[in-house]
Amino acid sequence: MALKATIHKAQLQISDMDRHVYGDHSLTIARHPSETDERMMMRILAYALYQPADDRRGRLEFTKGLSDADEPALWQLDLTGDVVQWIELGQPDERRLRQAQGRSEEVTVIGFASSTPVWWAGLQNKLQRTPKLAVWQIPADQSQALAGLAERSMQLQISIQDGTAYVSTEKGSVDITPVLLKERGQ
Repeated sequence: MALKATIHKAQLQISDMDRHVYGDHSLTIARHPSETDERMMMRILAYALYQPADDRRGRLEFTKGLSDADEPALWQLDLTGDVVQWIELGQPDERRLRQAQGRSEEVTVIGFASSTPVWWAGLQNKLQRTPKLAVWQIPADQSQALAGLAERSMQLQISIQDGTAYVSTEKGSVDITPVLLKERGQ
């Protein structure tokens, strides 16, 4: 018998002073049996970091992710169903990133393992001329600290200022400072 997803609920308050995006969101997160707390919390962080200012170009959504190899961790679909933003977590291969660029306006990768610099060094030259792609690294100690805040029911406040996300819950707080490995447009 197959294992079922574990449902997590999060009340998320976003205050992104860098992009002037503010809002409260009630999230239901289906955590795949093979997904770790760290990856689940990275999905929530990505949701906060890439939340659009309005719904004119569609909403940012969690996808089937690990359950469907053709979908990223999150995406923003416009009203016609076209992909505006494709967000991958981890260390996807070159073929997957090229396919994502063909299907969307922007592709973002957020790596969070300590091996991310090694993974990126192997792909950097191959993906040099991919103007839709941005690659970020969350330092492993920060992503692991974020995983420590995971609960089945969470209230998260995420404030983003000067490129740092300040995540706080009743359990504690974590500062996350993403490191840019590849800028979009280059």
